[in-house]
Amino acid sequence: MPADIHRFTVGSITCTLISDGGAAFPAAWVFAGAPEEERERELAERGIPADVPSNLNCLLIECGGQRILVDTGMGPFAPTTGKLQESLRAAGYEPPDIDTVIITHAHPDHIGGNVDAEGRPAFPEARYVMWEGEWRFWTDETVLNRLAAGSIYGLGQLEAMMADFARRNLQPIAGQLDLINRPGEIAPGIEAIPAPGHTLYHMALAISSGNERVLLPMDVALNPLHLERPSWSAAFDQDRAQAEATRRRFYAEAAADDALLFVYHFPFPGLGRVTPYGEGWRWEPETA
Repeated sequence: MPADIHRFTVGSITCTLISDGGAAFPAAWVFAGAPEEERERELAERGIPADVPSNLNCLLIECGGQRILVDTGMGPFAPTTGKLQESLRAAGYEPPDIDTVIITHAHPDHIGGNVDAEGRPAFPEARYVMWEGEWRFWTDETVLNRLAAGSIYGLGQLEAMMADFARRNLQPIAGQLDLINRPGEIAPGIEAIPAPGHTLYHMALAISSGNERVLLPMDVALNPLHLERPSWSAAFDQDRAQAEATRRRFYAEAAADDALLFVYHFPFPGLGRVTPYGEGWRWEPETA
């Protein structure tokens, strides 16, 4: 199996981790909530470069006769991204094989593969599932104009890119869209969990079968260092106080339950557990 594909099971459910590639972001953005001197010291001690690597780990879930894809990566934004379709085919799947696409939130690195080069839905037979508030926020032209002006996150041109990605990758899927507005089962064995802060309607997931369970925090943390320093929110966190509260709650519960986690941006394959460490938790990777 190619190095960027990894399979594991949760009870009777088969999960395939599929890489869309990776990108890198300035440490001042990834750890915006950190005091500068402390951030520089911690990064140096851990050998983390000034441009922090970030994986794009998509997940294909096979359960109840359905094939369900979680997020679509960043698309062909950079030479190192947009590998999802290639990786899916390497794993033995074609776009029409996908029955459902779950969009956990509408940041560019999670919706960039929603459409093909012609602007058509990249998964023509799929229903796209998204939290209703998230959809309404990211398709509101008033919001998109504020983003284009750099007035929501304070990230200038990056916000303009966010607005452009939303316009190009959301409206074309409107005809295949199912909106949800409460926690609960999206498909057999897949549960939607509100995890607000990174975006106002950011969604985490849980996969359960028999007595086995894996949690998908998605962007509750972007880097393992966020677990050790949970107050170091990212510039991409729309509500930093809420993002920190969600991070502390989610990972405290995961540590107490010794839960297996799949984290979208952590080093591939993004599987591991957390153990208490100082004010937060330490990431313990595993392959499952």
